[in-house]
Order: sequence, then structure tokens, then C-alpha cells
Amino acid sequence: MNFLFVSDSFKGSLTSQDTAELLTRAAREVFGADTVCQGLPVADGGEGTITAIKHASGGEFIAMTVTGAAGNPVTARYLAIDGKRAVIEMAEASGLTGTPPEKRNPLYTTSRGTGELLRDALRRGFTDIAVSLGGSATNDGGMGALIALGAVFRDEDGNPLSGRGADLIHVREADFSGLDPRLQEIKLTVMNDVRNPLTGPRGATMTYGPQKGGTPEILARLEQGMRHYREIIIEKTGRDPDALPGAGAAGGLGAALGIILRGEMRSGIDTVLDLLDFDARLKETDLVVTGEGRTDSQTASGKVMQAVGERCRKHGVPAAGLSGSMGDGAMEILDHGISSLMTSVNAPMSLDTALMHARELYYDAALRMFLFIRTGMEMGCRGAQAEQGILGK
Repeated sequence: MNFLFVSDSFKGSLTSQDTAELLTRAAREVFGADTVCQGLPVADGGEGTITAIKHASGGEFIAMTVTGAAGNPVTARYLAIDGKRAVIEMAEASGLTGTPPEKRNPLYTTSRGTGELLRDALRRGFTDIAVSLGGSATNDGGMGALIALGAVFRDEDGNPLSGRGADLIHVREADFSGLDPRLQEIKLTVMNDVRNPLTGPRGATMTYGPQKGGTPEILARLEQGMRHYREIIIEKTGRDPDALPGAGAAGGLGAALGIILRGEMRSGIDTVLDLLDFDARLKETDLVVTGEGRTDSQTASGKVMQAVGERCRKHGVPAAGLSGSMGDGAMEILDHGISSLMTSVNAPMSLDTALMHARELYYDAALRMFLFIRTGMEMGCRGAQAEQGILGK
């Protein structure tokens, strides 16, 4: 038996690598020590993306000091896969987790550090660069990143703006003539798993601003600024950010990279799976196990389980789901190549209890899942024997 384990992290409890290790232990206990198990840590383009890719495909981290989301210096990394390809994770430089709670205010955070990482990758000669947009602490429309790459935004008095959320409403002139010319010579992929426009009730500010520290008053001010910024982009490029699915990702960085820098918007998890040569790994695989912390109606909207299931179905490889819990709409994932779905929570319990005992609960569930699989295999063998007329001889 050849198993491939490809689960997302269980936020707050298990990493993608943890799930692979626990599944390997359980599979070998049920099927024997010679069972071939391969773990493939993945991420959907958010926090942990470059770590997952490095674990599976190698490469080297390049670390440097950049401008953090709150404006303070931080150490951030990006991944050099080879001499040509690099992957930048926005959360490293401009992420919510790296921003102290007392400084989480989208009026004053900036994506400048992400632009500084991209500028360094250009300086080092990388020509195939992917940028993952998940986990941001910013709502600046990508102004900070563009400024780091050579753009200039000015207010009504001609003064340059620094590129924070509060600056959106003050933009009167956007000058992109100074953007690093090497941007025209590279392949830029924007890894993004949301389809939100830049403005409006489903836009960057109103959808994601609250989790970044935005109060109703702050959100109203930012939305007014973002609508004004949208008009500036339309005037300069002739393209409407609200017509580009994903323009509102990462506080509007999706619009900056996808419209102004003309990057290709792609599913984060699909980009990661391509970088990991996932389809090629399926050729020698009998069963894939995937999962996430909570499976619900959002799972079938570009998450890890959906992408894994659909690729497995395309290649004729069965895929099973093992998640922490199930919510409304969880069974929709069965329409996307996942043949069964189990949970690690085995009794009524609080979230704190489930998180505290995540490892043992997951391992117990993995054992139960593999025992079911073995039972199914035994039934299949009996059926084959019966058809051949040898059962009971």
C-alpha cells in the first residue's frame, strides 16, 4: 500500500507535518511496518506557505530586515527554490500574526515590507516569482508595496504619501513611471484564494477589516478611502479593480499586484500543489488522505481539500478526508473528489478540550479510518473470491 498524506494545518493545534506523522504511525499499525507513507505538508497560500514548499521541495530561505506592517523593522524570509523561482509570503513581512495586538489598526499598517521582499528578489535575478496573499494585517490597497518598488503617491499639496490605510483618501496623483523595470521581465504569480472585489460590502475593508483591528468608525473611513483609490486606479490603468476577482485580497494588495503589476491571479493551493509536483506524486499512490481543522461550506471554495480531491479524481486516485470537525455544508466536499469524511472529535467537548487533546484525538481517528479502509479491502477480496467461485474452498 502506498499512501500520500496532504492535509492543511489544524489552526491552533496541529501543523500539516504533524498530521502526516500521525497518519503514518496509524497506517503502519494497521497495515504493517512496510507500508509506504509519504507526507506532503501543504498550505493554501496563507501563513506557512513557504515552509510547506521548502519541506517538500527544498530550496533556501533568504532572510532580510524589512518594514513590518506596523512600520517597525522586522526580519522576514522568502524562499528561493532554485536560481529562477522564488516564493514570497506576505504574512512574513506584513502579517497579522507578526503585528502586536496593540498595533493592529488598518489605518496605520502598510504592505511596504512585502514590496521590499519582492524588490530584493528582483535584485537577485529571480524571474519566476509567486506572492502569497494570506494573513495580512494591512488595508492600504497595496500602496506600501508599490512604493517600495518605485511608485509614488502624492496628496493634493504634492507631498509623497507613505502608503498606509489612512493615506488612501488623500491620493491625488499616482506615478508608476518609477516602478522597477525588471517587473516587466518576470513572470509574477499572485497566489490568492478569495474572490472579493476591492470595495463594497464584500470588499477588502468591510470583509477583512474587522479582524485587522478595524472598528465601525475606522472601517467607514477606510472604505471611503478605498473607493477613492479605486477611482485613481481606473483613471491610471483603465481597469476596474472591482471587476477583478481577488482584487480585495490582503487589504487590496491583490489589486496592486494583479492590475498595476499585471500579475497572474491563481489559486494559492493550486500553485502550491504545482510547485510540489503533486500530480506526478499521484502516479504511485493508492490512497490520499487530506483534511483541515474544520470542514464546512467554505471548504469547497478553493481550500486545500477541494483542490486535492479534484486532482485525485482526475487521476483516478481515491481520496479520504479526516478533519477536526464538521460544520454546515461539510458534505459538499464529497462532490469534489473526496470519497469519505471523518472527524477527530469523538464526543461532545469544548473547543479548548479538543485543542488540548488534538494529537491523541487525531491519532485515534486515523486508526479508526484505516481500520474501516482495511475492512473495505477485505470485503473486496471476499467479493472477488466469490465471483471466482473459490470462497470457502
